[in-house]
Amino acid sequence: MDRAWLSPTNTFAGLSLVLDRVAESRDDSTWILAQARLPQARYLLLDSAGEAFLRRGSDELRWLNVDEREQWLGDTRASLLGNAHGRPHFLLVVNDAERIGDMESALDARRASLRSAGLQLAADEAGLFAYAKGLSHWQRETRFCSQCGAALLLVAAGHRAQCTNVDCARLHFPRTDAAVIMLVEQDGACLLGRQAGWPPGRYSTLAGFVEPGEALEDAVRREVAEEAGVIVDEVRYHSSQPWPMPASLMVGFIATARSSHIAKRDHELEDARWFTPQQIVDGIADGSFVPPTRLSVSYQLLAYWLRERAGIDLGELVATAASR
Repeated sequence: MDRAWLSPTNTFAGLSLVLDRVAESRDDSTWILAQARLPQARYLLLDSAGEAFLRRGSDELRWLNVDEREQWLGDTRASLLGNAHGRPHFLLVVNDAERIGDMESALDARRASLRSAGLQLAADEAGLFAYAKGLSHWQRETRFCSQCGAALLLVAAGHRAQCTNVDCARLHFPRTDAAVIMLVEQDGACLLGRQAGWPPGRYSTLAGFVEPGEALEDAVRREVAEEAGVIVDEVRYHSSQPWPMPASLMVGFIATARSSHIAKRDHELEDARWFTPQQIVDGIADGSFVPPTRLSVSYQLLAYWLRERAGIDLGELVATAASR
């Protein structure tokens, strides 16, 4: 795919720069079928675990063309992702493990998860993989009507599910669970926490899901208070990131605390502490501090804070430590 476009700050974000989702045409089944038969159509294949095919020996998605789709999958239902670079892009999900294995060998491909491939793929392919994984997860998990229990039928090119009970006919739409993720600062230090199962030295920004009837800013304040006992005043939006593992939207913020007192309330964190920029620099250098993975918006929040408050490049710090 064309890689000349500007990559967004957050992994998986910025897909609208290259993709037209053509939502207004999803109910036009004749048009969708015609798009699927175009010689330039491409198909992204996911297995039942949500893993995609990558070209063996490279960091590129292994798209199927029309002929390969017909040969291997026939009339298997495809969901339209949209048009990118002048080509329609579709999602195909295959649950047959034996067939997947045969295809993997014949197509000279390997399977990879979104988490493992996200940073290796070009930004547009990473975004398309994330979009496809989120959509396929909803399709797999949403098979029966929550109103009456009848089976659902995928419609609108895979983006809606309709109840097959004519007396109900309820429409179901893909869901995304909003979560806030925040870097909290106070007097030249930032608040980071770690969970018990993380690698030694790993610290990251605090995060949590938004509850019903709650504004995003209020969710930031509540989560910080629950996890660390820290009271937050100002909350400023930074950026967002789709996180289809399995179905979240991470909304990132920079927040300011009233005081530095920590008192963990809900025991979700093994540890929470304040770090100055110099403590982070020293910790990365001696291996006692491991920043969040570059895949997540938490890395970008920390990188932004270090750059703005101390002129420090987090990427350079990590690269220098890795080269030693």
